[in-house]
Amino acid sequence: MQFTRVPSRPSIPERDPRVYANLDDLIRLQFKAKGFSYLPKQPVHSLLYGRHASRLRGRGLNFEELRNYLPGDDIRNVDWKATSRTSRPHVRVFTEERDRPVWLLVDQRISMFFGSRERLKSVTAAEAAAISAWRVLGLGDRVGALVFDDTEVVEIKPQRSRDQVMRILGEVVRKNQALRAGAGTAANPGMFNEALRRLLPLVKHDALVTLISDVSGADDESVRLVTQINQHNDVILALVYDPLERDLPSVGRLTMSDESGQIEVDTSRSALRTAFFDHFQERLRNMQALSRKQAIPLLQIGTLTPVLDQVREQLGQSARRRN
Repeated sequence: MQFTRVPSRPSIPERDPRVYANLDDLIRLQFKAKGFSYLPKQPVHSLLYGRHASRLRGRGLNFEELRNYLPGDDIRNVDWKATSRTSRPHVRVFTEERDRPVWLLVDQRISMFFGSRERLKSVTAAEAAAISAWRVLGLGDRVGALVFDDTEVVEIKPQRSRDQVMRILGEVVRKNQALRAGAGTAANPGMFNEALRRLLPLVKHDALVTLISDVSGADDESVRLVTQINQHNDVILALVYDPLERDLPSVGRLTMSDESGQIEVDTSRSALRTAFFDHFQERLRNMQALSRKQAIPLLQIGTLTPVLDQVREQLGQSARRRN
């Protein structure tokens, strides 16, 4: 059963920012979306270190380093001043300034309508999408999205404009605010694969794809689709989770709700806590195995701490850095 909410107090206002994403809040994140990069060239401790260089023809070339001449180097890149100064041939090495489409897959299914304290997973995913979209735009790349719930996948093609980011965030908020516990919406785990199938023909090569989801419904078909997408593109998995999913506390009876109604559970039962733990660990192990096999970075985005701090830390950047 997919639980969708655990109230920590008798009632929560419907538009509480912990429960529903607010467009104004997502817009304000544009001024904070700094201090991390999705580019493959990262510090050695970064999750993205070692990914292949872009094959795109970009906007130009950036100087990277000066090194000794090696057989086969283009003689036009010889740095004659350094060669004269050291009496050894040196060449200037450049990397491409990249211009590539970035696709965000943003999960707003009923399984995401779950949270124990600070915010729901659906809100966390919305913030992660906003931070990513603003950062991509700030770096001058195109950003698009597939935003999906339990019934449909909405496609927004990549463009390099603030209006496009606003369209993405508007769709995320629309689906986010349509979520209701007990509203009769049936959970549809198959929509995760449907979103991946919709994405596959859209990313021919050299795109960056960021999956922002709790990966509910992921199976062997999901692995096949992600592997196929990753063959000619870069993929990042952002696994959204709530601590209660991996560590159900023993606090007696709790009332939880899912798409079909409410249920009372006795958290003092060790078998129930073990089942919660095992279910989360299985999802995590599957994603970690896929990450290792396909060299796909795996970000774990929890609901308790600020999303931006988690992204900065896991992408190998200091939270205090300004750029």
